[in-house]
Amino acid sequence: MKTSNHNHKTPLAAIMRISISLVITVLVISSCKQSYLEVAPDNLPRIENAFTLRAEAEKYLFTCYSYIPDDGNTTTNPAFLGGDEMCTPIVSRSNSFAANIPRGNQNVVDPYYNYWDGTNGAKSMFRGIRDCNVFIKNMQDMTKVPDIGLDERNRWIAEGQFLKAYFHFILMRAYGPIPTVDVSPNIDEPIENMKLSRMPVDSVTNFIVKYLDLAALHLPDIIQNTNNELGRLTKPAALAMKARVLVLAASPLFNGNTDYTGFKDKKGVQLINPAYDAKKWERAMLASKAAITAAESAGIKLYEFPGTLFALSDTTKKQMSLRNAVSQKWQNSELIWGNSSSSTNTLQLITVGHFDGRSGRGANAGAIADVGATMKMADQFYTSNGVPLNEDKTFVFGDKSERRVGVQAERFNNILGYTSSRYNFDRENRFYASLSFDGGVWYQESSPSRTDENTYNIQSRLGGSSSGTPLPPTGYFCKKLVNWKFSWGDNNSIGMERYPWPNFRLADLYLLYAEASNEFSGPGAEAYEYLNRIRARSGLKTIQEAWTNYSNNPGKYQTKDGLRNIIRQERTIELAMEGSRFWDLRRWKTASLELNGNVQGWDIQQSNSILYYRQLTFFSQRFVGPRDYLWPITENTLLVNENLVQNPGW
Repeated sequence: MKTSNHNHKTPLAAIMRISISLVITVLVISSCKQSYLEVAPDNLPRIENAFTLRAEAEKYLFTCYSYIPDDGNTTTNPAFLGGDEMCTPIVSRSNSFAANIPRGNQNVVDPYYNYWDGTNGAKSMFRGIRDCNVFIKNMQDMTKVPDIGLDERNRWIAEGQFLKAYFHFILMRAYGPIPTVDVSPNIDEPIENMKLSRMPVDSVTNFIVKYLDLAALHLPDIIQNTNNELGRLTKPAALAMKARVLVLAASPLFNGNTDYTGFKDKKGVQLINPAYDAKKWERAMLASKAAITAAESAGIKLYEFPGTLFALSDTTKKQMSLRNAVSQKWQNSELIWGNSSSSTNTLQLITVGHFDGRSGRGANAGAIADVGATMKMADQFYTSNGVPLNEDKTFVFGDKSERRVGVQAERFNNILGYTSSRYNFDRENRFYASLSFDGGVWYQESSPSRTDENTYNIQSRLGGSSSGTPLPPTGYFCKKLVNWKFSWGDNNSIGMERYPWPNFRLADLYLLYAEASNEFSGPGAEAYEYLNRIRARSGLKTIQEAWTNYSNNPGKYQTKDGLRNIIRQERTIELAMEGSRFWDLRRWKTASLELNGNVQGWDIQQSNSILYYRQLTFFSQRFVGPRDYLWPITENTLLVNENLVQNPGW
């Protein structure tokens, strides 16, 4: 949202939040020490003043927006460093919260990314819900804010309803069954009325969907005022979020999970139904298709790089389409909902590679590029034939220490004449668009040749032009997260373009639909179509053709289980390092399998290629199931509100 008010919290709003600290304490155990009785009198007249004029009410709306998690920041999004896609050295700046999660160090005393209370890297979603409820209630009172038109009033209410639903979704995704707060309690209500119980996941799902449906009725199809309103909510965003919520509810974590048979509240109410219900997938499928229709009707489409004034190869053009679908500014046709306040400038500084020979000075230029992709992430990408490494019957990827030299035909991906790992050759475009590595080509707009011939590259072995410190511990850079206008300048300067973090883009929606379609009715033309749209942009053959001609398991895509595995790998590849896999592994209930391995990479302290391309283990991950599938509620919260129960295993 391009406005100076987006993150503005008025003194009025701040006082209001303090005054309801007792309510929040009972619901979520705020860390605030101030007494309710000391501040309540100041709150009453000021809430009224917030809705006397349009300008003041707008500030309150932007306060509601301010609770949106900054998912383009490794310190506030656990999905970057908390899974198996990316890693950073054990001691790294302020990433300690995220770095502790994959090591199995989550706890009940002071949890990391505590969305319930708003501590340790997270904002309190219950506080956000409270502000949304106050905003909706006052805006629905037609005697208030007299200088606003009806259409704009309805739009603002719809934005509050979306945000209210979204904050409940963030909580449900982390904690499962949660209290749903339809109307926030008044500050003078009896304390017992404020001690809410956790609701069953199915009820939470329906609650969220209800408000997303209400929001969709009055949200615009597109943002007309692109000078001041980019980042505000739209109807396609509401319907896409509805699809995401319903896919989560239909997934194995919450649909047929017998691990939760005994998970009940204090009154014996089952909080997660252990019985499988196929109709949940049907509902998710229909919602996903409706969201696709709304998005495409609004002109949203898979991003295609328009080219530059200078000649580029088809290879680079395809890869720029893939890169810019994430890190392009607002000229991104694929963006359904972008967070304009996200810290993507910092994200670029900690993930950028030293692609310019001058940039080996690294940290001296302001970049702290020690966050990179894991070797496991690199292994997920397909071969150039569009099938997994272990299925391709024409290429052999067996020995990670095997090396190869780049040849002329590969010069847009691999440095000509440079020795690199066999695993860095013969890969699909998404591999080269998402990652960079020792021996990899890195095209930027500032290319010294003005084209992708003889352009920037990475030579990160010790002593190489890109080997300055720090470096990602694995040797793989997250190229996808760096805008193509990032440049290393003279005098330790850096030029970069901040981009909105893609909270939702069309490829994600296509994949959700394909998944729901396969889960409900098995392999079919509809699922193939949307998978193949994504693959076509990458320059890959269709699912049918690739598996039939190049896989040692040619019938895989024709079975429900086989296509499920393909869809899951497609999600991992297409949405790599965007924070999806962290939550996908949980909802698929495969995290116990995937997140108990070793985080590995190359020996980046070596100058000799033989020694550099040795596979090292940096640390071992630890995920305890079923405990770690859901976030713990703090022990203190359970003591204050005896109606709450803890998640299993904590």
